[in-house]
Amino acid sequence: MTTPAVRPANPCFSSGPCAKRPGWNLSELNDAFLGRSHRAKTGKAKLKEVIDRSRALLRMPADWRLAVVPASDTGAVEMALWSLLGPRGVDVLSWENFGETWEADILKQLRLTDVRTFRAPYGSLPDLTQVDCDRDLVFTWNGTTSGVCLPDADWIRPDRAGLAICDATSAAYAMELPWDRLDVVTWSWQKALGGEAAHGMLAISPRAARRLEQHKPAWPMPKLFRLTSGGKVNEGIFQGETINTPSMLCVEDAIDSLKWAERAGGLDGLVARSKANFAALAAWVERTPWIDFLARDPASRSWTSVCLAIVDPWFAAQPDAAQQAVVKDLARRLEQAGVAYDIAGHRAAPAGLRIWCGATVETADVEALCPWLDWAWASLPRAAAA
Repeated sequence: MTTPAVRPANPCFSSGPCAKRPGWNLSELNDAFLGRSHRAKTGKAKLKEVIDRSRALLRMPADWRLAVVPASDTGAVEMALWSLLGPRGVDVLSWENFGETWEADILKQLRLTDVRTFRAPYGSLPDLTQVDCDRDLVFTWNGTTSGVCLPDADWIRPDRAGLAICDATSAAYAMELPWDRLDVVTWSWQKALGGEAAHGMLAISPRAARRLEQHKPAWPMPKLFRLTSGGKVNEGIFQGETINTPSMLCVEDAIDSLKWAERAGGLDGLVARSKANFAALAAWVERTPWIDFLARDPASRSWTSVCLAIVDPWFAAQPDAAQQAVVKDLARRLEQAGVAYDIAGHRAAPAGLRIWCGATVETADVEALCPWLDWAWASLPRAAAA
């Protein structure tokens, strides 16, 4: 196949950490508050700026609390699980790697016994009609490793007695979140904002705050997870007084990303950019016989972390190990050509490709990438791989 003439201007299509926002460079961090305590007035003000800009951008209800927390989205989810679970039975939804992780933590680490799990294979959603909203719910909104997202939250009752705990890390800033159907929402900066790693965001509703004050967990609580003091919500955490020392370089980068998001049209603009990227990739999938979406139902296909299955009969006939080797070879050829980095599917997912289409990616780069995907596929030594 002829080598494509047009190359993506930015070959970063990783699903985390994700592409930096268009036009980003290191000089954007010149105003970072370095060499000083993050608890100094300016340090706290910058952390509070991240909180305030995030609240406004995501259209979070005024009575919700939002905090910067350690250990990325993983830390934020763990804080919620360890702090809030216990008083009620728990329904866990699992259809990809991260849902499986939260299920394992609830069963094997917290060792809760009244737990129901609703699983689905990669590419599908569990049966949401089986969920009991009078129990606590734990789920991802967007399956980063499967390319499957929830189409809506209609299955969560507005008059629920349990808490709805939602890992939204590859949905926040790219999808509209139904705050009235959720009680805890977590995400990280390095997904849809293209921010730097190690910091998470934890948002809690008034119902979740009441649970924090009324429930004392049966297990020892690590310092990093403690959201209360003297039986009351530690309000300082939600005003920029982080539990541990944050990177003020990362904080500055988050502020820059949030300002860019505001200039890009706010949440509506970010959603539109991501959907345009997905549309460009979907048009290529539609006309390409060797590829298809891993997500079977169009209504639940993610438009951020887009997972693709290779459906060519030659590939399907290979054993799993050979399929993984083919995908690695495909990704290696694209990386060596300098046109796409880190697009092999997650190690726990079926062998395939995963292409980030969040708002920090330019649609022209997605369009330029598609012919290179065909080029890489056509260049594979299929006989040797077989």
